Amino acid sequence: QVQLVESGGGLVQAGGSLRLSCAGSGFIWSIFNVGWYRQAPEKERELVASLTSGSSVNYADSVKGRFTISRDNAKNTIYLAMNSLKPEDTGVYYCNAVRTSSGRTYWGQGTQVTVSS
Repeated sequence: QVQLVESGGGLVQAGGSLRLSCAGSGFIWSIFNVGWYRQAPEKERELVASLTSGSSVNYADSVKGRFTISRDNAKNTIYLAMNSLKPEDTGVYYCNAVRTSSGRTYWGQGTQVTVSS
């Protein structure tokens, strides 16, 4: 059974940092494209950062230079390092994994990030 579990969210002041983790189980992590999405209150879920199985990365313009996505295939874990956080980064952050061969998509349960001004 495929499962994604996020952790590392919390409350931080503007300018602070957090590192989110997403631990996967039940599948071979290295053959998936992975990503982090976020959803702010009353807004649609949006892509924050993505990382393909071939190590190509993509970031939303709003987080470029501040966030870094990475993966550790040996630990079946992906990370999102978030620096210089802003109140507009507040939201629920979701881990996403897409099997490259089939396009089947999996989501974690989300972790709350709140940035106070």
